[in-house]
This record gives sequence, C-alpha cells and structure tokens, in this order.
Amino acid sequence: MAIATDIRGTVFKNGPAVLMGRIVGSDGQSVTTSDIAAVHYSVLEVDHSSHDYLSPIDGHDNVELDVDDVFYDSLQTGGPWAVDDVGYNFRHDLDVSTDDAFPNAGVDYQVRYEVTPVAGQKIVFRFLVKCI
Repeated sequence: MAIATDIRGTVFKNGPAVLMGRIVGSDGQSVTTSDIAAVHYSVLEVDHSSHDYLSPIDGHDNVELDVDDVFYDSLQTGGPWAVDDVGYNFRHDLDVSTDDAFPNAGVDYQVRYEVTPVAGQKIVFRFLVKCI
C-alpha cells in the first residue's frame, strides 16, 4: 500500500504555481497518458481549526485538465525538477491569468488532483502550499 502524504511547497500571494510529481498507479508503475481517462483539480483554502472544512477558490474548483497537457508517457528529468535523478511524469502550470488561486497570504492551500483511470480506482494526490 502506498503511503499517503501531501507534497509541500510555498507560493506567493496571487502568484502562479508549477506543481510537479511522479505519479504511480496501484501497481507501483508510473502512470502514462493512455492509463488516464480524466484529471480534475481544485484549490482549497485550509481551515486548520477544522480539518474537514476546505474552502474552494473561485475559478479553481473541480477544473478538468487535458491529460496530455499535464502527464508525460516517460519520466522527465532536468530543471526545474531537483528532487532526484528518476524524474517526474506530472507537471501542472497552474493558470492564474483569470482567477487568482492563492488570494490570501499567511494561510495554507491544498491543491487536490483526482485522476480517473481507464480501469481501476481513482488516484488522488495533493500539494499543501503555504502562501506568503
């Protein structure tokens, strides 16, 4: 069983974010575009007094992304990836040209992705970012 953990980072108030990761399926293998039927994301402001309450950010709630725009069929290495030499297969340049995703400094935001595979159970992964 995979260990669930948030990917942590920091963003600037009203700024963009580039979110990257190596996403694997239940078999432990990196997912590819042909494995994925759909992918959606949401940006949610975290209320630390009630971990069950997350406030969605306008323009960034359950947004569908084009699978080919955010997933790669092979692992990518090199800048800006500096985590390891293995690489990443997911990259989302979160668009804030119309709606700010991180409107309040001093709070945490959860960027939640839900991947619907062609077969099998959904894949959920999250980034927890501190806004400064």
